[in-house]
Amino acid sequence: MEPSPNARTVQSYEEIAVAYAEETSGGGAFTVPLARLAEAVPAGHVLDVGSGPGWDADELEDAGLTVRRTDVTQAFIDLQRARGKDVDRLDVIADDLGGPYDAVVALRVLQHVEPKDLPTVLSKVAGALRPGGRFLVSTPRFAGTGWEVGDSGRTYYRAPRTEDEFIEALNAAGLAPEWTEHSPEDDGWLMLLAQKSPE
Repeated sequence: MEPSPNARTVQSYEEIAVAYAEETSGGGAFTVPLARLAEAVPAGHVLDVGSGPGWDADELEDAGLTVRRTDVTQAFIDLQRARGKDVDRLDVIADDLGGPYDAVVALRVLQHVEPKDLPTVLSKVAGALRPGGRFLVSTPRFAGTGWEVGDSGRTYYRAPRTEDEFIEALNAAGLAPEWTEHSPEDDGWLMLLAQKSPE
């Protein structure tokens, strides 16, 4: 049986994890939204889905939050463990997310989730949050073509969904957007902070 688009994407990350970690070393790409999240859930317990090298989790911990680092790519898990971090293997599509958490973070992750799986994943995120909890997420803000070839030559699945479709899916899961930020590029990213109902 042919691997799923998500499984093929994970395999691509397995092959380039070290180079990816080196290219993104030091973090900083999401400093502003991560700081906004830290203000929203001070000293909170956060689930980081798709931690990758762990740079975003580092920033959250530096801001006083407790972070459960997770990834489905073993190479990223190994990289973080090599620098003394606790990391759990977690498949956001197949696995229970645990919780409850004060926040869930999924940065440059959900674009790899097929449209048929997105409602389930977002429902799991909502179910893992405490009432009033926050969800910090980024997603491409245009309708993609399904597959892209990265600078490494590896292929990655990118779900074809628009910004409006993504926000509609969040609302359907009980996650209400409260802050958004658009990258300046025409084919850029939407950064979004959503809240689960406090009741």
